[in-house]
Amino acid sequence: MNFDLLVHEAWPAYEQHVHEGWVLRYAGGVTKRANSVLALTIPQDLDGAIGAAEAFYRERGQRCVFSMGSNSAPGLEDELARRGYGQVDSTIIMAGTPRLDSANGDGNGGGDRGGGSGVRIAERPWPGWLETWWTVDGRFDSAVEVAERICTGVPAWYAAYEEDGMALAVGRGVPQGDTLGIYCMATLPQARRRGLARKVLRALMRHGGTNSAYLVTTAPNQAAQALYRSEGFETAGRYHYRAL
Repeated sequence: MNFDLLVHEAWPAYEQHVHEGWVLRYAGGVTKRANSVLALTIPQDLDGAIGAAEAFYRERGQRCVFSMGSNSAPGLEDELARRGYGQVDSTIIMAGTPRLDSANGDGNGGGDRGGGSGVRIAERPWPGWLETWWTVDGRFDSAVEVAERICTGVPAWYAAYEEDGMALAVGRGVPQGDTLGIYCMATLPQARRRGLARKVLRALMRHGGTNSAYLVTTAPNQAAQALYRSEGFETAGRYHYRAL
């Protein structure tokens, strides 16, 4: 499974330019995933291709960043390191057949909306979903509109565990053939340690109707990785970035 392409397709930059097989991605500087070079092939003129990428981002007021995964162009890592590109943001890819061994997905019973007790699922993110996700995961003071544009660039489902109309935990599921990409998992600090992320994850899996799924999480986030392992995910790959 080519996770580099899956992640690229599930988190699409709204501006993409292809240069000698490389995809130069830009989305207002919001997330490295949508503002980096996807380089899966070695161009005939490597020096020229790197120069073109650097010019592309310089014109947009951004530093040049390369996404480096298991399918990245051979030899590119060493060349970027030689040029002074530093390694940042190590990320774990986890995949598997998640466990859905409870009739309600959370062991608490009760009715539900969208396949998990208290979980709402929609085809577009609503204001409460966006607010909760950005409160937890937003790395910018603003630009939530840009983040929403990235999210809605491909068909996806948006899930939230709600109480009294407030989204306490959220997630996004992207159908990609026979697998489901899980993104934007976030729980408000005051609602943690209640199993709400598990409810959201299982609701998305049931809604997606697939036995296969993958997700990404930062390498230092051991708590998230433990949760996902308990749900049947295992480490399937890694990627990081090289930034100038």
